[in-house]
Formats: sequence, C-alpha cells, structure tokens
Amino acid sequence: MPEEKFRTEEFRVDGEELLSRVKKLVHEGNIRRIIIKNKEGKTVMEIPMTFGVVGALIAPQLAAIGAIAALLTEATVVVEKVEPA
Repeated sequence: MPEEKFRTEEFRVDGEELLSRVKKLVHEGNIRRIIIKNKEGKTVMEIPMTFGVVGALIAPQLAAIGAIAALLTEATVVVEKVEPA
C-alpha cells in the first residue's frame, strides 16, 4: 500500500469568515485535517476528516466552529490535503 502524501495550506481569516471558509474547504474534499488557530498561533480546534464525512456528521463541528468564530477576531486555518497519487 503506497504511503499517502500530504501538503498543508494556511489561510488567515477574520472571525466572521471562519465558518464559511471551513464549509467551503469541507465541500472541496480531499482534506485530511483542518486546524484552527488563534492570532497568537495556539490551536483552538482540530478536526480530523475522513473520506465521506459530510452533511450531518460534520454538523456538530460546524456548530462549534461558529461559536469559536464569535470569539475570535482573527484566525488561521491550516488545511492538510491529500496529494493525488
């Protein structure tokens, strides 16, 4: 079985943009993990993603992200994506 390769991307977003950005990333697919950090760089939330996890299964995490977004003025979203083989 070949070893999966990953790459990371980081996005700086305002707190109010956080939820919509995460929803968009989840919809794009091929994501292994999403990490949300505050402006000091501390991890606030980490969401492991597995293939096929969408809709109702991600709803509790999205609700939590909405609550976090209300508290953050600025956040960094770190996305681990699976590299195509």
